[in-house]
Amino acid sequence: MAYADAYDLMDMTERMLSNLVVQIAGERVIKYHPDGQEGGEELVLDFTPPFRRLDVIGCLEKTLGVKFPLSEEWCTKAANQFLENVCDEHEIKCSPPRTSSRLLDKIMCPLAKHHRDKPGLSERFELFVASHELINAYTELNDPFDQRERFKEQAQNRDKGDQEAQLIDEAFCTSLEYGLPPT
Repeated sequence: MAYADAYDLMDMTERMLSNLVVQIAGERVIKYHPDGQEGGEELVLDFTPPFRRLDVIGCLEKTLGVKFPLSEEWCTKAANQFLENVCDEHEIKCSPPRTSSRLLDKIMCPLAKHHRDKPGLSERFELFVASHELINAYTELNDPFDQRERFKEQAQNRDKGDQEAQLIDEAFCTSLEYGLPPT
């Protein structure tokens, strides 16, 4: 959908999933047995919009009992060391290269637009239901110059061993230069 952003996607996802659950189960509140009907804990899942929206950094700070660096400082060596220390302390594995963005579970997705209100973050969200990721979405970046720079950074990370990093896609950047709308 042209010109939609992460907030539109969140709203559409809530409506779609809520209506889907009603069509399948007849109601928005359902019982779920992750280990099957015979054993384990029963979960009650409520698909009534609006869904609870959590700020990742705020939740991590509260759960881990630490204060994260300001998002605009994440490119510094001190911030990277902080993130490495947190990961090591909690036995969270991250293969090289251990960049800040990889350590933060790729918060700075290479195709996501910068957050309009929070420098250093991107407009991105994930939807989890009963510990399962259902949605991973973002406001698409439509600035060709920013996109090309991010692709260059990704290519450098790939050269350092990050096999998930993107290569430079000149055709995509050219499309952006001609006015490809955010989708």
